[in-house]
Parts: sequence; C-alpha cells; structure tokens
Amino acid sequence: MPDLRTAGLALAAESARYAGLGWMRGTSGNLSVTLTRDPLRLAVTASGLDKGELTAADVVEVDGSGAALPGQPLAPSAEAGLHARIAAVAGAGAVVHLHMLAPVVAAERWPDGIELSDLEMLKGFGRAAHDDLVRVPVVANSQDMQVLGDAFEAGYDPATPALVVARHGVYVWGADLRQARWRAECLEWLLRFKTATPEG
Repeated sequence: MPDLRTAGLALAAESARYAGLGWMRGTSGNLSVTLTRDPLRLAVTASGLDKGELTAADVVEVDGSGAALPGQPLAPSAEAGLHARIAAVAGAGAVVHLHMLAPVVAAERWPDGIELSDLEMLKGFGRAAHDDLVRVPVVANSQDMQVLGDAFEAGYDPATPALVVARHGVYVWGADLRQARWRAECLEWLLRFKTATPEG
C-alpha cells in the first residue's frame, strides 16, 4: 500500500483529471486511498481546495472513523467518514466522490435504486453485459456521515461498487484509483444513457 506522499501525488493527479471533466467543480468532491488496513488509515483530499490545483501535500491522513490524525496542517474533507466506512465494509483501496450530473438526475427519477441491464458498458463497471440486473443504491443526503454510512451499509451489495447520494453526487470505489476511475467513467456513461432514453 502507498505511503502518504505517494498517495498525495496520485490523488492530486486524479483530482485534476476529474476537475477537467467537470466532475469536481470548484472545491467539490473528494478522493481517498487506503494506506493501511490494521489499523485502517486513509489519505483523503483536503477540504476547501480547488480540486484542479491540488499538490501532493494537499492530503490528510485519517483514521477508521474519518478523523484526522494529530499534527496535520490541513483538514480532511467533511465526507472522510463515509470514505472510511466504504473502505472498511467494501475493502476498497480507493474511493472517489464526484459531482457528476447524471447520477443525481437518475436518483431523482429512481429514488429507490437505479436499475441497469443489457448494456455493454456494464462490463467496465465490473458487471456482465447481459443477463445481469444491476441495481445502484440511492440514499438520502445528510450532513451526518454516520447516517450516510449506516444507509450505505444497509443497502450494500458487494457486486455493485457505487452509491448515489440523492441531490448530491456519487461514490465509486475499486482496488485502486485507476480501477475506481474506470468504474466511475463507465457508470457516468450508463447513467447518462439511462436518463436520456424515454423508457429509462
């Protein structure tokens, strides 16, 4: 697993990529990488910074509850607690929280979960292109990460590496940042298709 400096370099590069796609506008969104499992430690992008301009130093090491370890000059994202919960429950090596429009629109139309099937791009999301009904869970937004974490865990399906937070954004995870990115890109395409087709 990476050290904090290596994680910071990778998180800065990924943040710039997502900002360029319009998925981390301004200071919105946050990314994390798991540093250690026992005890659980994550590197999380710092709060309040332009995600297109992060450096390797703009990350914070947090514990298994999402709280910053002592002595660090920056504050972690307010959503670090949910990153930690996903890492613990799903075993994720990286979590990306993005503000794509398609997942938020899809959650408005299907607040009980977004169903996808028979689309080739599902393979890039880690599922089968045919004969595989994928349901992406949707949870109500909250500023309390314990509440969001409980909602995530209640609907968690190990086969579906994503969670949509209504009127907020999407969390996608993977073994590392690259896999999380691939899954996020494919999910964005899938949900754009879902919301653009008349039958949904």
